[in-house]
Amino acid sequence: MKIKLLSAIWLICLLTSCGTPRDVLYFQGVDSLTKEQLTQMNQNYSSSICPGDLLTITVTAWDPTVATPFNPPAWAYPLQGETEISSATQLHTYLVDNEGYITFPVIGKVKADGLSKQELANYLQKEISLYLKDALVSIQIVNYKVVIMGEISRPGAITVRNDRITILDAIGQSGDLTINANRKNILVIRNNNGEVEFGRVDITNPAIFASPYFYLKQNDLVYIEPNKPKQRNYNVTQSQTFTISIVSTLLTTVSVITTVLVAVLKK
Repeated sequence: MKIKLLSAIWLICLLTSCGTPRDVLYFQGVDSLTKEQLTQMNQNYSSSICPGDLLTITVTAWDPTVATPFNPPAWAYPLQGETEISSATQLHTYLVDNEGYITFPVIGKVKADGLSKQELANYLQKEISLYLKDALVSIQIVNYKVVIMGEISRPGAITVRNDRITILDAIGQSGDLTINANRKNILVIRNNNGEVEFGRVDITNPAIFASPYFYLKQNDLVYIEPNKPKQRNYNVTQSQTFTISIVSTLLTTVSVITTVLVAVLKK
């Protein structure tokens, strides 16, 4: 009877270990979503300019010389360890100040905070048209980055070259989550107009596509915490390490005392 019971337990454990844990699968139930649910998940998102952003703004025209007043000269710099000037250049950047303004040549102070790149470009193009016909304005945010850390293959900062980045893009660019990651409780830390904001994301649920944290903003920090088994293993390991340390210390103390007693008795 005992042998049969042990065999049954072994079989159950084997079947359980062969199955895929549900907390590891992404987008569970996505195939059963209705058209209405899919429509609600669609988001039209574009990043907005905020204080602290560094912008490059380029004005072009048929005659480049007439656009010169709106394009501060690029500057060249020596590479590290070299005395000659390199041909590498950096475009002039505009810092969005704490009040959300930039100072643009000829036009002066311009409110940039809260605008998309295209909205700011349209505004500048309208203002520049008073001085220059058929000008085109191109804007890039050069310090757009997010940071991802925790149970991820390659933690660190990610530079964003496009107008937007999703949390799935960030995870993919970082080599995906580790097997020990808690996929149901990912933390997004965001600076929202000077106030710290915390949001949670569950990437096992298709509802993530409708989350306000699906698209990441400038300087967002994403933290993937370890799952429960990893936390338990860590606590057990720490406890074992502490116990071994205590036992080792006691054994060393006993050994020293024994050596001293033996030496005293020999006298």
